[in-house]
Amino acid sequence: MKTVIQIENLSKRYYIGGVDPQIMYRYSALRDVIVDNAMAPFRRIGQLLRGELKSAANLDEEIWALRDVSFSVSQGEVVGIIGRNGAGKSTLLKILSRITRPTKGQVTLDGRLGSLLEVGTGFHPELTGRENIYLNGAILGMTRSEIDSKFGEIVDFSGVEKFLDTPVKRYSSGMVVRLAFSVAAHLEPEILVIDEVLSVGDAAFQKKSMGKMGDVAGSGRTVLFVSHNMAAIENLCTRGIVLEQGEVVFDGNQTEAIQHYLKGLDDLSDIPLSDRTDARTNGSFVFTAVKFTDKQNNRLNTVPSGTDLEVHLEYRSEIKTLTTRNIVLGVTLYNALGVPLFTLSTRVASLPPQSLPPKGVFVCTIEKLPLPAGNYTLRLVAKYNENYAYVLENAASLSVVEGDFFGTGKYLSASLGVSLIKGSWQIKES
Repeated sequence: MKTVIQIENLSKRYYIGGVDPQIMYRYSALRDVIVDNAMAPFRRIGQLLRGELKSAANLDEEIWALRDVSFSVSQGEVVGIIGRNGAGKSTLLKILSRITRPTKGQVTLDGRLGSLLEVGTGFHPELTGRENIYLNGAILGMTRSEIDSKFGEIVDFSGVEKFLDTPVKRYSSGMVVRLAFSVAAHLEPEILVIDEVLSVGDAAFQKKSMGKMGDVAGSGRTVLFVSHNMAAIENLCTRGIVLEQGEVVFDGNQTEAIQHYLKGLDDLSDIPLSDRTDARTNGSFVFTAVKFTDKQNNRLNTVPSGTDLEVHLEYRSEIKTLTTRNIVLGVTLYNALGVPLFTLSTRVASLPPQSLPPKGVFVCTIEKLPLPAGNYTLRLVAKYNENYAYVLENAASLSVVEGDFFGTGKYLSASLGVSLIKGSWQIKES
């Protein structure tokens, strides 16, 4: 089968605190370059004296988003690219889409490439929805005749026909997202790269988006699909590539790729929170530990379905005015395929207004854990004054075993549903 994407030894380096020498003079005049070179030593000395720079080496600190990535994709393949945040997935797609240039390596494409990377890029608020369809379509590589032929489908799919001649600045954010996705989803290039765009809009539109991507995947076009939704990867893709710290660590069947990725998450959740380096935080509020107990405070390694479970979240804060009113905590539970099952949040809890100490423990109780046997992961979030203070994916793993949830000594398999609901049955005469 014909190879349409060939990637050889692809690497991308970014500089932290310094400037990439490959791009630092790209837009500078000769005079600016000379002056900058002359003043650089004095600026560096000044930064060291002011304590803004602990050593000169910090100016040259670098991070490799991708390192020696090589693989090929044949015509008609639907390949899922999976990995943790920061693994290099989006960087790879941006290089393929020619948004950014690689530091080294080579990409060869055989066919026109279309990208669904950041929905809404290129929309102009002063233009109408109709005008933005043509503008955005042109940005995404469609000709005017292609847009004309697809115009009706795009408008119908988006559901914003009533407001088509209204300036986009008067649209709700959901309307903008739906229209932008509709334009991008109706591209018909030979190669399509998609980055986490199936979570846009409301639940009904997400379902429609998944159906559209299923049509694309089954149309014989070549697709590279990045997502944290393992169910989407399983259903849409025929092959999976796992990236870890910028390197390919697995390439094969999509089901086996998901298993490889999830095994890595299990290993990650065993690391103490204080040693995790992948949390997004400014340090003002951090979670330091997670543990699961019963109501008698006995620590649980595995939890039977139907057990009263307590989730203990230990925290440390440097916020002087921390209260139950300005801090909001959230715990989201995901199943093995990365599907969110439910969220426990202090936003909807009846916590009394009170000041909080610099160190403490929040305890959330789940009455009769309504989950079938399986392995689950937790995402931790803290917001201070509505701004994110701490976010950590795969913060802990929860192993649930069969328990007598229904009080009958009988169990239901996890294949019959993602949660357990107790109902009552009776027989009535018709």
